[in-house]
Amino acid sequence: MAAAGALAPALRCSLGRHRALSGAAGRRGRWPFLAEGASLRPCSTRAALDGINKAVVDRIIRVDHAGEYGANRIYAGQMAVLGRSAAGPLIQQMWNQEKDHLRKFNELMIAYRVRPTVLLPFWNVAGFILGAGSSLLGKKGAMACTVAVEESISDHYNNQIRTLMEEDPEKYKELMQIIKQCRDDELEHHDIGLEHDAERFVFS
Repeated sequence: MAAAGALAPALRCSLGRHRALSGAAGRRGRWPFLAEGASLRPCSTRAALDGINKAVVDRIIRVDHAGEYGANRIYAGQMAVLGRSAAGPLIQQMWNQEKDHLRKFNELMIAYRVRPTVLLPFWNVAGFILGAGSSLLGKKGAMACTVAVEESISDHYNNQIRTLMEEDPEKYKELMQIIKQCRDDELEHHDIGLEHDAERFVFS
């Protein structure tokens, strides 16, 4: 069990206090293991990462960062088309949560010294096109896109949680908390899409 706490030092490595972009109270509420106003900074040593399965953690953070980046581009595309419509505030609300997710994975990328995927330029364009394209079909089209994407992402997060549980649930407790929070937000977006006529969309 000597390595059981290995993940926590890495997450907290060189924690610096600053005013959070989204407000200290809001950040603390969404990521409860972080102290108020705290932010992740790069680790000055790799010792804090000893005892964890670095390959697994790297893969999870890299994939999730890419997914949240793509999700942000999808919502950017939706807002470009529907931002001035009645659906605009609802889409913006979901986008704000995705921005929070991406900010968190940006911090984890730095803390764990994980390189981003080389496919980010592709997700930049493809995500925006998917968001804008579905929105050109109307609100129902945008919501149908949201439901499909968020269902896939939620399943993906659940698979990652199972992987970390199999590795060591105590060692990866804090990383799982982040993933679970993101998953819960994605499920909320999925349900919002269903509540706003996603299932009534018919492509013709």
